Amino acid sequence: MFKDHARIINAIASVGEISGRKKLQKMIYIAKSISFPFEEKFHFHFYGPYSEELTLRIEELCEMGYLNEKKEKERGFVQYTYSLTESGEEFLRMYPVDVPHLQECLGDMKEKSARFLELVSTIVFFRSEPKEEVIEKIHTLKSKQKYSLEEISEAYTYIEQLSSKAKLQ
Repeated sequence: MFKDHARIINAIASVGEISGRKKLQKMIYIAKSISFPFEEKFHFHFYGPYSEELTLRIEELCEMGYLNEKKEKERGFVQYTYSLTESGEEFLRMYPVDVPHLQECLGDMKEKSARFLELVSTIVFFRSEPKEEVIEKIHTLKSKQKYSLEEISEAYTYIEQLSSKAKLQ
């Protein structure tokens, strides 16, 4: 149990804070897909890959006082921002987690929009299918997002770049 919780705490600590529940879900899913050791199971949901396990772990970590969840009203909806508490920092000192290149990869993803990460995670979710079929699924499942072929191409390139960054020695 503690290993999975420690990995989540470490992920958030590595980038300082993460704004947005959707963004947090996408960042962890993408990180897991490029070989980082996250164990949460994901299924396809409204906004792409989603993990109920991750949601529950985040709630537990907030209840245990290791993570801080700040709620702010933004453009008609609530924006959640997650960061470590002092207890979370102490937890990581007691149970250090060493995941090479995680900070660089998550830091890179943190700079991207949740919309872009939704596209990237959707592509990753369907990556075993031919590219043409993935594009068709994106246009069908994500029609409201109106992703352009240029954005889709950019997302494929980004996945390759991120995967290379994760494997650096």
